[in-house]
Amino acid sequence: MKARNYRRVKGIPYVRTEYIHGAPQPKIAKFTMGQLSESHTHRVSLLARKRVQIRHNALEAARIAANRYLQRKLGKNFFLRILLLPHVVLRENKMIFGAHADRLQDGMRKAFGKPVGRAARVEPDQPVAEVYVEKAGIEVAKEALRRAGAKLPTPYRIVIEELEKPSLEVKAVAG
Repeated sequence: MKARNYRRVKGIPYVRTEYIHGAPQPKIAKFTMGQLSESHTHRVSLLARKRVQIRHNALEAARIAANRYLQRKLGKNFFLRILLLPHVVLRENKMIFGAHADRLQDGMRKAFGKPVGRAARVEPDQPVAEVYVEKAGIEVAKEALRRAGAKLPTPYRIVIEELEKPSLEVKAVAG
């Protein structure tokens, strides 16, 4: 199974987990990291440029890459949020190739597939992750999101916004 097979958004999402037996749990462990503080004055966001599906293990790899860099450079003086929830269940019709494999596969007969993973569907310019930092940490946050974007199967852009009322806006977003 290759991840590139699941990048394209096609068909309706397969999400009704009450009917899906054996659907794997998402690998992403935490969606928020760091310390939420009233002193955060800027929001740095990672936006996807194309319509794509992002697998749960790619989201987890991006989260780990960004969090590790932010912790090393800023300590706990940041707040990182992953904004996507991988809820679309991916299926694979497993085919076995090689000697004597002809008895184990039926080709396209009953080819609905078994659940193999999860993904989040992303639209163009939809935020994938965001980091709240003070003015001194903007460059570190940009580099952290650049490292996270390298793990994702889509081109991305990084947007920096200054928060007008940091104490109210950050609490409203986090709460």
